[in-house]
Amino acid sequence: MSGPAQRDRLPQALVLAGPTGSGKSAWAERLAGHLPIEILSVDSAQVYRGLDIGSAKPDAATRARIPHQLLDLRDPQVPYSAGEFARDARAAILAAWELGRLPVLVGGTMLYLRALLHGMAELPQADPALRAQLEAEAARQGWAALHEQLRGVDPVAAARIHPNDPQRIQRALEVHRLTGRPISAWQAEATRPLDGIGWRGFALLPPDRAAHWAALERRFEGMMAAGFLDEVRRLRALPGVHPELPALRSVGYRQLWAHLAGEGSLEEATHLAVIATRQLARRQLTWLRSEGGLQALDPGDESGFGHLLAAATALRGR
Repeated sequence: MSGPAQRDRLPQALVLAGPTGSGKSAWAERLAGHLPIEILSVDSAQVYRGLDIGSAKPDAATRARIPHQLLDLRDPQVPYSAGEFARDARAAILAAWELGRLPVLVGGTMLYLRALLHGMAELPQADPALRAQLEAEAARQGWAALHEQLRGVDPVAAARIHPNDPQRIQRALEVHRLTGRPISAWQAEATRPLDGIGWRGFALLPPDRAAHWAALERRFEGMMAAGFLDEVRRLRALPGVHPELPALRSVGYRQLWAHLAGEGSLEEATHLAVIATRQLARRQLTWLRSEGGLQALDPGDESGFGHLLAAATALRGR
């Protein structure tokens, strides 16, 4: 189907989500052997230049063979938000469709997926001084007390935010103090990036946790053999790069950074990175299983790829 022929039709997109190491990229690349697609990354580490090995970013040969978007959008010193991702993803979907390609959104960053599927409120920018004030209050009173404070000004948000989630408690209180409005009211006004776009969503959910955990450990060992530690050394040498940046909080990067800063041996850093990767996968699986818009597929079941291919073919021909 040519690009001009698609212009009279509702744009379509395919979402392929899954926990880290579930085989999402491999399945998307297989799709490219059957249909003209464009892969749109849904990964909060792959948006940064220089984060290549540790983010499992596709290599140059793969990117030359299959069009990819939403990679290398920022230098690591420049934060990139979920709201920016949602806007950029919508633009990339429409651009791919205009070119006659089916946009396939591939990744497992939960915040990005939420922004894509459910929308993202146009919240005020962070205020460093107010954040410091809230952190000082938490140091004196505890985050549980600040959660109770949140319950008093925004019971809807407090019901959604766990008392042991300081980052979201801080943000909710910050928004209320900056604007006088509850963050839940802002979120209710969120625009949905997929409005006006037809889509189908799938999630690769490995059924055998032990096998998945073992695969994640082998994957990390492969990253280390490919030069992951040297990649982190190069990032440390860049001006303005520090471990509090969102880019460097990614799993694997923060553990290796700590090792290079003298905080433990390489063996300890590797062990901690593998544990953190498993914890990330567990959180991703929990969220993906609760997300009603995504059809679960077993990455080890070949018939699942058949279902994915059939859906992609239908979207492209609809």
